[in-house]
Amino acid sequence: MRHRIEQATLLWHTVRHLKPIQIGGRVWFRLRRPKPDLAPTPALRARTGPWEKPATRRPSLTGPERFRFLNEDGGLAGGWDDGNHSKLWRYNLHYFDDLNAEGAAERTAWHEALIRRWVSENSPGRGTGWEPYPTSLRIVNWIKWSLGGNHLPPEAVQSLAVQARWLSRRLEHHLLGNHLLANGKALVFAGCFFQGDEAARWLSRGAAIIEREVPEQILADGGHFELSPMYHSLALEDSLDLANLGRTFPDAQGRWARAGEMIAGRDKPMRRWLAAMCHPDGEIAFFNDAAIGVAPPPADLEAYASRLGFAAAEPPAAGLLLESGYARLEAGPAVALVDTARVGPDYLPGHAHADTLSFELSVFGRRVLVNSGTSLYDVGAERHRQRGTAAHNTVLVAEENSSEIWSAFRVARRARPFGRSIEHDGDGTTLSCSHDGYARLRGRPVHCRRLTLRSGGLTIEDILHGGSHQAEARFHFHPTWIVVSDGSHGNAVSDSGQCIEWTADAGAAGLEASSYHPEFGIGMPSTCLVVKLQSGRSRVRFTWHTAANPFGPI
Repeated sequence: MRHRIEQATLLWHTVRHLKPIQIGGRVWFRLRRPKPDLAPTPALRARTGPWEKPATRRPSLTGPERFRFLNEDGGLAGGWDDGNHSKLWRYNLHYFDDLNAEGAAERTAWHEALIRRWVSENSPGRGTGWEPYPTSLRIVNWIKWSLGGNHLPPEAVQSLAVQARWLSRRLEHHLLGNHLLANGKALVFAGCFFQGDEAARWLSRGAAIIEREVPEQILADGGHFELSPMYHSLALEDSLDLANLGRTFPDAQGRWARAGEMIAGRDKPMRRWLAAMCHPDGEIAFFNDAAIGVAPPPADLEAYASRLGFAAAEPPAAGLLLESGYARLEAGPAVALVDTARVGPDYLPGHAHADTLSFELSVFGRRVLVNSGTSLYDVGAERHRQRGTAAHNTVLVAEENSSEIWSAFRVARRARPFGRSIEHDGDGTTLSCSHDGYARLRGRPVHCRRLTLRSGGLTIEDILHGGSHQAEARFHFHPTWIVVSDGSHGNAVSDSGQCIEWTADAGAAGLEASSYHPEFGIGMPSTCLVVKLQSGRSRVRFTWHTAANPFGPI
């Protein structure tokens, strides 16, 4: 009975935030199964403008029928919907990202044969490949491949029209967010690629989705509202692709001119936001669902923007990203990225982690303290652990998560940050913030954190107000650092000899084994410094020499 009550509580605190269209849309989506429309294919629109090379990903096609997705190899021996692979792996199989990946021109024959096979072996409307999200990405990838100078077989052109018709009847209003934006983008691509009344309807419907969703999904500071640097990168790629498409088919742009203007107006802040949320190594920070290798690298996205004629992005700027809630602190050789953000939109926290007030730190151009990253989306204990508070550089109270994550993409009661402030004093910057994620516990505890970054070190002060719960501050080191402890003092030495000292001025310190997941399908052993709060307080200092030549271990 107690378990049922707990489950009902989780469900209530999850569902109560949903929009009516999500609830009604879920019922509609499950009950309505339209029949595929196999009507004659519309004529293709004449291309009157140039198509620039888009951003690229790593190759995923390793042989004529062999693939590597999520760092897992597989083939087509078990078909296109092989249950031996995860749902996400099968999604990737149907995306056809390799058509526009690095070195794609060398695999053109494989690509054409694979497209023909997909058409012949995936009956319209059936299987994973016809779910709206993979259908959306495949439509775009096939059209981008064709615009890049490749020949789409006639059966593939016909299939594209069938896919666009199907997608227009299976829009993901029950999910919203990045899924619905991908649906709209695909309809715009199909509406520009074909011509005639039917194509005009696809174009108008896709443009309407973009007009409605972009102002909500792209915040004033340029960040994507799901607050994941990875999904932000995907949204930026969408924006650049649509700008590219508009220049390729200028005669069709009149039908979606307003949407195009919205996209163009957000290019600069989106690129600026991404630069601010990257480490000095050029890759994204790991807040919420985030991993390297899913979206094109930030440098590739910037190069794509340059090919489209956009001015170079501004270098990453220190300070607060006001609307999204993140902060970038810089001092000497150090960069700290701090999460003082909400977990995501109230009605769409599916990619959220319980990581409020966590941070990541780079020193001398390399990552030192890192959140766990993301290696899988499957429901289970490991997915739950990676989303949990203990896998992030923040405070864990009573072994509970700061936000009630559950299942693979659910959040019930969630942390709300408040009282954020930032102060500069010449040599350094101090950022303060609190959150109420643990207020559901006895005594209604509130976590308050104060980070001070200077050229020679970082100090983190944590206070827990309310209750008498056991609490611990956790600091996860990147796997390339060897960490040793001598009571309340220790150091971390990198594989190239750099050294960072740490001292727990308040709180009992110890080391634990942990793991790091920079990409899907990858887990690396790492070390976590755990500092137990004493009388509700802890204070930890990380220090380093600012000279160009790093010093050895103490």
